[in-house]
Amino acid sequence: MVKRTVLRSSKGKKLYAVRNAAGEFVDIQSYARAHAQDIRRTSKAEVAAKAKAKAKAKAKGKKAKKKARKKAAKRAPAKK
Repeated sequence: MVKRTVLRSSKGKKLYAVRNAAGEFVDIQSYARAHAQDIRRTSKAEVAAKAKAKAKAKAKGKKAKKKARKKAAKRAPAKK
């Protein structure tokens, strides 16, 4: 993740200044643009959490189907 320094413009708008490893300014953005960009992006943690939830739901669905099949087999009359 990039470290941002919060500054203010001469007009009073909030700015984000991105620095490189040497501490020099690489990019300066308005807070509104930077914030909107952050919201549009999905973090690796969010992607992982979504995948985990999807896998959990899939497993739960399989378990429910198996349970329903067992129940149906019990109810069905024995064939001769």
